[in-house]
Amino acid sequence: MPPPDMPRPDMPVRDAATIVLLRDGAAGPSVLMGQRGAGAAFMPNKYVFPGGAVDAADARVPLARPLDRATHAALSVKSVTPPNMLAVAALRELAEETGQIIACPGDGCDWPGFRNLSPDASALRFVFRAITPPGRPRRFDARFFLVPADALLTDPDDFSQAEDELGHLHWVPLSEARTLDMPFITEVVLAEISAIAAGTGATGTPFFDNSGATSVFHRL
Repeated sequence: MPPPDMPRPDMPVRDAATIVLLRDGAAGPSVLMGQRGAGAAFMPNKYVFPGGAVDAADARVPLARPLDRATHAALSVKSVTPPNMLAVAALRELAEETGQIIACPGDGCDWPGFRNLSPDASALRFVFRAITPPGRPRRFDARFFLVPADALLTDPDDFSQAEDELGHLHWVPLSEARTLDMPFITEVVLAEISAIAAGTGATGTPFFDNSGATSVFHRL
């Protein structure tokens, strides 16, 4: 690794997928967030949504219900990664990092808690995409999916089956979420989610494309 005063070499960009769970409550709409560890190589101590990198094995996991056609089509724009693979990754990361399961009866898979269950992608709504800018210790092409909490099979307040990657898992009212210490892109996604929850979201999926020398904004 180069010393701090030298620019980092360009890192490879990995596909990633994130789920933003949205829940209505007494304090208004809330989202599920957790805090990354202090020793994490990427975004230490920051509050984020559950998500992570796509694994090759995600291509082999069957979905009990597929993505809807519009979501599938939007995920295919400017991308070679199979949309179903992105959906599987998002649902797997949600289960690993929070213990929350979105699934239907099916052939099952080897994920913890998924005996006789297969992941269900029918409730996933593609709401944001962002590629990490050059010079960061990790770079991801991240897709964000919005899912209503009533799609969960599990108790939304039970995180006992979560792995230890995220701490302080809790539901955060949208009106308070931006007071947390979070990455810039998470703040931008929260603004988009707030607009959707208020019924004022724009048409198309925002895409911050940092794959080239300059940052370009698209709507997919």
